[in-house]
Amino acid sequence: MCGARNPSSIGLHFEDGEDGAVRARFRPGASLQGYDGILHGGMVAALLDAAMTHCLFRRGIEAVTADLHVRFLQPIRCGSLVDLRGWITAESPRLFTVKAELTRGKRIMAWAEAKFLRR
Repeated sequence: MCGARNPSSIGLHFEDGEDGAVRARFRPGASLQGYDGILHGGMVAALLDAAMTHCLFRRGIEAVTADLHVRFLQPIRCGSLVDLRGWITAESPRLFTVKAELTRGKRIMAWAEAKFLRR
């Protein structure tokens, strides 16, 4: 999703947000569509997972997704500018609960909550 050395990367660039969150802005192209002109649901889930993972990376935590719940609220049109945000909501030495949301303007288009296990 983000790696500079990955030729298939979509070029996400995460920045620090408020209260330990991370943020990225993204404009999905037509190559990522599922139904005509609509961002594929699997890509939505992957974007949300990437935001949560990068939130952990920013704190030097390597962890893997153990459980992922995604809620799709509105279709996301390819070509529209969306914001991605991820933040930690709970943590213990090995387990982290993290949330993420994909918004267009002030409208939440999709959100996710996941549990990550430290590697």
